[in-house]
Amino acid sequence: DADFTFWGGISRDVEWISVPKQHFSLSDFASDGFYVNYYDVSQEKAGVEVAVLLDNLDVLDADTTLKLELLDTEGNHVKSRTENFNLTSGSSNKYKVKLPLVYNPKLWSPDSPYLYKLKLTLSNKEGKILETKQSNVGFRWVSVDPDKGFFLNGKPIKLIGVNRHQDYEGYGNAVPLELQEKDIELIKNMGANVIRFAHYPHTRELYDLCDQLGILVWTEIPIVNRVTDSEAFFNVCMNMQNEHIKQYYNHPSVVMFGYMNEIFLRLAFDKNASESDKTKLKEATVKLAKQLEGLTRELAPNHITVMACHLNEVYNETGIADLPMLLGWNLYFGWYDGQIEGLGPFLDNQHERYPNRSLFLSEYGPGADVRIFTKTPLKFDFSTEYQAKLHQSYYKQITSRPFMAGMTAWNFADFGSEFRGDAIPHVNQKGLVQYDRTPKEIYYWYKSVLDTKTPFVHVASNFYKELTLFGEETFPLQVFSNQESVSVFLNDEKIDDFTVENGVVMVEFPFKNGTNKIKVVSENALEEKTIQVRKLTALDFKTFDRLGINVGSHFYFVDSEHNTTFVPDQSYQQGFYGYMNGQVLNARKENHQGIPYNIKNTTSDPLFQTMLEGCTSYKVDIPKGQYRVRLFFVEPQIKPVENVYNLTNPSTETENKKQRIFDVYLNEQLIQKNVNLAAEYPEK
Repeated sequence: DADFTFWGGISRDVEWISVPKQHFSLSDFASDGFYVNYYDVSQEKAGVEVAVLLDNLDVLDADTTLKLELLDTEGNHVKSRTENFNLTSGSSNKYKVKLPLVYNPKLWSPDSPYLYKLKLTLSNKEGKILETKQSNVGFRWVSVDPDKGFFLNGKPIKLIGVNRHQDYEGYGNAVPLELQEKDIELIKNMGANVIRFAHYPHTRELYDLCDQLGILVWTEIPIVNRVTDSEAFFNVCMNMQNEHIKQYYNHPSVVMFGYMNEIFLRLAFDKNASESDKTKLKEATVKLAKQLEGLTRELAPNHITVMACHLNEVYNETGIADLPMLLGWNLYFGWYDGQIEGLGPFLDNQHERYPNRSLFLSEYGPGADVRIFTKTPLKFDFSTEYQAKLHQSYYKQITSRPFMAGMTAWNFADFGSEFRGDAIPHVNQKGLVQYDRTPKEIYYWYKSVLDTKTPFVHVASNFYKELTLFGEETFPLQVFSNQESVSVFLNDEKIDDFTVENGVVMVEFPFKNGTNKIKVVSENALEEKTIQVRKLTALDFKTFDRLGINVGSHFYFVDSEHNTTFVPDQSYQQGFYGYMNGQVLNARKENHQGIPYNIKNTTSDPLFQTMLEGCTSYKVDIPKGQYRVRLFFVEPQIKPVENVYNLTNPSTETENKKQRIFDVYLNEQLIQKNVNLAAEYPEK
């Protein structure tokens, strides 16, 4: 089990392969039948050595000729070598062929992903071509340093990018290749230089695209949450890593091979296992990790071995964290754990305690629903503003620490996670883009700090369908830019000039009633936006015909189900609205705003997940007249099973169950008596 939906069926292309009797081997874990290795790679020179596997399925011996040719990106000849091999009948053979050195090679990097092409041609003794193969060749070398981070081609580079799951709204895992390739293009366009393909190898064509676009790759096999201490399980894991490395080895973009993710997660939440059982499981896990680490180093020299851990001291206590060359931490300070500012001190502490480890932030990020926005973002409110707050802080904390190799946001896109409730049930909403790949605002912020080549400005207001403000209330918006300064205008009047720091400027906008035009100008970029605003001085219903109040919440909610943008709640303000008594329900204290559960029979879950408790009177000041009033209720004590992927420590507190039976009055007129939601809607 894992925190992503396990879709059924065969979701990738199936090939029917026909080969001659003498051919590049298909039997070495479904590899290409050859492995491209580099030697003596530097700014001045670089060499290619190819390990070739040739099979002869004929009953007779066969004389063959193998030609290796290295071509530049225009297809011009660079180097070549020809070898003759006698293949005995029924044999599988391995040969190593070394091409002459290339002097002054063009090196491969994210800024300049220069690719040579290696062409392999197998012919018989008459000169007839039996089979051809080809591979991308990118001259590069990588290393990690515990104090200085990640190095590519001898130069330090901060790896900043994303994790990616492969599923897509409406497709599950059976996503058309052209849509998957658009994912990689979106990631590159954002300015990312690294992708972690989680938590399994993704389709080979995407690795080809990473080769071409210049995106470094962390790739891994699906050993997630816990191991099973059995010979069969160990064999499957070792077999997977053999397949993984041998099938993906030739991609120059692949620089990191991984094999475990949060492998002690289930152990931390297992309330039934004895201490003896836990000890045995820890020992078995470390044993398997050592075997996988050894195999990976053997099969993939000149690559970095990696592993990802969740926030738990068990990884240090068992010593498993010392095994990989680069240790990834999946950290959610400000979401599941502590406060946003806790990230840096934790990493500093780890670096001080374990100075020989190289560290990477392999996962981080909060959930965000584009229907939710607020002036006062809070932990676990799923607002796009809180998402921006956390990501912007994490970026500063990581980039200010030279020992950190880099960071990959969790996740590039929202993805299916069947058991989840949250603001959008069945979906993990930590993506920088939505499930259908529409970018959230945070995507554009990353572009502002990572893409330094193209002048860029963006007003973070794409999802504000209608903004309701009261009296002289203003509203803050973030402006993203990779320029040093921007000028901001509202309705053709200049607000001010602003210096851009960390890719962002916060601007307070004094919107007027009606259509508002925003213009942001820098020396080399411009963006214009319009926002519809209802500026209300009283609830007189003269300029509007409906008002939605998101009772018990501090955020706006854009509700397409009721065609309304609900405004945040407040204590009663004369002339407007508010609660007369009671308090906002925060069932999980700081770790959730309201309740995180799936509300059945609606897509407007955030309206029901936040609420008031103990409120016996609510007042709205409106003129006398005929109105339609719709009240929403939910019983918060009906909940599903525990979600271990919230990664918070298991609670030992016993909930104080309350019986909620009440009457509803409107202007002292009884509307409904003895409302008992738990009894009337036990499954909802």
